[in-house]
Amino acid sequence: MNNVPASVWRNPIHFLAFGLGSGAAPFAPGTFGTLAAIIPWFWLNTLSLPLYLLLIVVATLVGIWLCGRTADDIGVHDHGGIVWDEFVGFWITMIAAPAGWGWLLTGFVLFRLFDILKPWPIRWADKKVSGGWGIMLDDILAGIYAFLLLQLIVVITAH
Repeated sequence: MNNVPASVWRNPIHFLAFGLGSGAAPFAPGTFGTLAAIIPWFWLNTLSLPLYLLLIVVATLVGIWLCGRTADDIGVHDHGGIVWDEFVGFWITMIAAPAGWGWLLTGFVLFRLFDILKPWPIRWADKKVSGGWGIMLDDILAGIYAFLLLQLIVVITAH
């Protein structure tokens, strides 16, 4: 069970860190956070690639602060409900992804698999890096792994 601090509904910083409240789901908050990340992705996906990448950088920098501040405020380093990192990780996965529901589902599944299984160095980052950067880094790495595999699948299926 996910013990959600009441501040999530009162503090805008906590609300954002909890993925607009999606991290307050009673189970699998990371999955619900990733699902919620799809909604703004539909808008992000309409942007030029340079603007999309710029917004990922901004969302990452904001996320380091948001997640670190929220973790400090609630006294739990990487509370399961803090899912802004899932938003950014999913958006990284979907960089230059082809249009279509199949690609969206593939990106979602790949990101969740890498985020859950945490192959090296994701698991190392999850355990060794602290603060807001530590909260964000494992999902950034999972997003990069998922992005690379998604793009490989795109190339293979194009031939």
